[in-house]
Amino acid sequence: MKFDTKTLNALAVRLHGRQIGVINCLAGERQIFAFAQDYIDDPNRPILSLSFKSGTGGLVTALRPVPRRVPPVFSNLLPEGHLRTYLAKLADVKPEREFFLLAVLGTDLPGALVISPLEGDAHDAGGGDHVIHPPETALRFSLAGVQLKFSAVMEASGGLTVPAGGMGGSWIVKLPSARFAAVPENEFVMLELARRVGIAMPPNRLIDMAKIKGLPEETRTTGGTALAVQRFDRVPGGDPVHMEDFAQVFGLYPDAKYGHRSYANIASVLWAETGEDSTYEFVRRLVFSVLIGNADMHLKNWSLLYPDRRKPVLSPAYDFVATLPYIPGDTLALTFGGSRSLNEITTDQMRSFADTARIPASPLWQIAVETAERTVASWRTLEQADLLPKEMRASIEKQILTVAATTK
Repeated sequence: MKFDTKTLNALAVRLHGRQIGVINCLAGERQIFAFAQDYIDDPNRPILSLSFKSGTGGLVTALRPVPRRVPPVFSNLLPEGHLRTYLAKLADVKPEREFFLLAVLGTDLPGALVISPLEGDAHDAGGGDHVIHPPETALRFSLAGVQLKFSAVMEASGGLTVPAGGMGGSWIVKLPSARFAAVPENEFVMLELARRVGIAMPPNRLIDMAKIKGLPEETRTTGGTALAVQRFDRVPGGDPVHMEDFAQVFGLYPDAKYGHRSYANIASVLWAETGEDSTYEFVRRLVFSVLIGNADMHLKNWSLLYPDRRKPVLSPAYDFVATLPYIPGDTLALTFGGSRSLNEITTDQMRSFADTARIPASPLWQIAVETAERTVASWRTLEQADLLPKEMRASIEKQILTVAATTK
């Protein structure tokens, strides 16, 4: 695939293989998304995002252009931070030119979206001032987020292979951090602890970096361990399940994932769209995050799945990392009952959370107490904790016991 940035001006947006709209690049490098008329007219259309749901339950179609960036629903599909810079350099695209990044990376996005140059619209054009011919490497890292991660195929031997074209992988592989120690081990242990507490988890495993085939040389380290997590937006056989994170739900850009909404706002959406079971499961995961000292549960770390293409459900949990050992004194990504403290969970906090979310308060404290009790009991028998450095293990244990004591 190659295309000319001077003449490319439209990207087709396909959901489950069906073209549902187009992102147009207008004069002044403004972008606007427009739904296809047959999608608008279809009463059984697959849901793209709750951010397009009107107050009366219909589809919002009066959409405005946005400067430089693509609209938030699509911007949130792209990598962030250093990963974006790295990929943009590989693709010879400026990191802020999201329209062209989507053109490069749109074949293996989270969920069931595929975004590509509109057929007949200047892709494979010749003679332009700036023709992009992205290397295969760029296509291997198309998943949203800031950590270096990509799609991979699990082999029967237990090794991992990065697909040559970056598509078709049903596992996400997270590489070790150059800045923080034992991040893959930390997440692996926290995911196992969450599973024992009763939180739904995708299958995951630690894997020796030497067993990962097809890694770009610039990402390889000497030794080390990566975390492989099975993608829950893919079913056996590789078919996609559509998903969206809560930055998309609220129509916010990725750089607004901290602080622009609260956990109660998430709970309110879950209560209205998925029902009480998912809402209470969300509260359980939130309490667990405080217990382990996970300060990074921002809007993009909570997602909805659309297994029947129309009715959302809360996705399995992901990105559970005990962050306090790395950043002592850190606070929650969003407010929880008016507080960002990771030191305690209180009844007043739970009541404030319920009032803001407009959900019943009566079951919430019992969820907090039970989650704390299960976390303490599970931690004490968690043999995988030995994978963590001694100081990190001690820090996590202190956090769990300190917060659990406040729920008694």
